[in-house]
Amino acid sequence: MATLPSALALGEGTIFRFDIQVSPAEVALDQTHKPCQRVIGLAPNQPRYRILVVEDVWENRQLLVKLLETLEFEVREAVNGQEAIALWESWQPHLIWMDMRMPVMDGYDATKYIKAQANSQDTVIIALTASAFEEERSVALEAGCDDFVRKPCSQEVIFEKIALYLGVRYTYEQQQFPSLTQSESPQESLTPDRPATAQLEASALAVMPASWVAALHQAATALDDELILELLSQIPEVHAPLRNALAEWVNNFRFDRIVALTQISTE
Repeated sequence: MATLPSALALGEGTIFRFDIQVSPAEVALDQTHKPCQRVIGLAPNQPRYRILVVEDVWENRQLLVKLLETLEFEVREAVNGQEAIALWESWQPHLIWMDMRMPVMDGYDATKYIKAQANSQDTVIIALTASAFEEERSVALEAGCDDFVRKPCSQEVIFEKIALYLGVRYTYEQQQFPSLTQSESPQESLTPDRPATAQLEASALAVMPASWVAALHQAATALDDELILELLSQIPEVHAPLRNALAEWVNNFRFDRIVALTQISTE
């Protein structure tokens, strides 16, 4: 309903009032805590999957190769895009972990070549990159990659991606999902008057690069739960309690705690 002045005059204006009907938005985040499960082997009666690791840094390549070999995948390795293409043509891997920045031929050109071939539909290519820029994902997907993972990535992410694209089934060692502290329940963690850094000190984030902490701060400020969880997946397995505690904050919508923690750690 609008209330109009009887006559127009300098310094006077029009006041508009109106009502709109809205309903609260439903939040689709799953708050159910799932137990952490460590993969200890492959379930029986499955094909022998061939996986190619393409990475020019020897240490990074060996870490991934040894991890996959422990589960008895058939694994081969290449140090650049040219070697990757040659192995793809002769060996036909089911999945390729493709580093995107390499000498001789990078992962972008190698992926474009492979995906341009008629028989490439049987090979999944997952991009690996240390870049923290989101646009890197778009470039990799445009080159033909089926998915994108930032380095360093955890074992869980590696195994989850393989299961997602190849249908691999694992056997697990059951573990209890750790709470924020031994004495605090998830309900207690939602109490508004508890300080944001009650369960974690800012120094705990020192195990990760400053650029990663900055990216986590931005994601939490933007309430981007998907990006936060993707960043948490980059925390090494040796620091799993840190990753799990931060994940519990995400599941409980405590983005404010992550913002406060990352803000303190960068000051």
